[in-house]
Amino acid sequence: MKNLGQMMKKAQEMQAKMGEMQESLSAMEVEGASGGGMVSVRMNGKFDVRGVSIASEALGEDSGEMLEDLIAAAFNDAKAKVDAAKQEMVDEMTGGLPLPPGMKLPF
Repeated sequence: MKNLGQMMKKAQEMQAKMGEMQESLSAMEVEGASGGGMVSVRMNGKFDVRGVSIASEALGEDSGEMLEDLIAAAFNDAKAKVDAAKQEMVDEMTGGLPLPPGMKLPF
């Protein structure tokens, strides 16, 4: 029974850490850029886009398709940064132990 109590305590601690992590992700802001900084996208750790910045050089008359590509690339850059930050938080929370294949945390 002692082990069950310890296991329950660990589960509660993990739940508290996950709540803290959720708050950190909401507060986090990353910026992804493309085109040498001509386009940037800011998003929080929950992938909510907070802003898009487009340099005037990217707004040329025939640049529609290029601009679309730059926006997509900037978004993907920001997403990759959020994913890396999340992985770092998970590694810290789990003490570096890998999660079993297919197991996802609730975020």
